[in-house]
Amino acid sequence: MDEALEVLDLVADSGLDGVVTWLLRLLGLLALLAGVGLWLFAEVGLLVPALLVVGGLVLLIAPTVLLALAEVV
Repeated sequence: MDEALEVLDLVADSGLDGVVTWLLRLLGLLALLAGVGLWLFAEVGLLVPALLVVGGLVLLIAPTVLLALAEVV
């Protein structure tokens, strides 16, 4: 966990925090849309789309929380 916070602190100090945050949000949005698409249009089951939806939501929320945590620590 300390290594992840050091990387986030380095990103925040370099001024790329906005770019990294939006890239992770875009990746989360794509995972969310892929999960919903698989659930609606494919006979995959429920586990894979559910994991994609949950992972997408985490990627949408986590960058903001992690960068705020890195600035506090």
